[in-house]
Amino acid sequence: MVKIFYSSKFAREYRKLPLSAKKTAEKKEKIFRENPFDSKLKTHKLKGGLRDFWSFSIDRKYRIIFEFATEEKVWFHSVGAHDIYGLWE
Repeated sequence: MVKIFYSSKFAREYRKLPLSAKKTAEKKEKIFRENPFDSKLKTHKLKGGLRDFWSFSIDRKYRIIFEFATEEKVWFHSVGAHDIYGLWE
């Protein structure tokens, strides 16, 4: 099972999400803990300035940017709509 650590940036962004997105995110996080590459998550490696990071979908609008520290440890760095990618570059 994957251990997740949350950055302060992630925590701030998460608090701003609509309640429905938070509920879906909790369900997706449970799936992620069991298998970060479950097809329901649409996990993918990012490119360009974000090439060291990965992302998975909460729903059609929201996603989480994360980083593998080890195979068992992951840092969640950011959460938000698709435009969060542009905030990192």
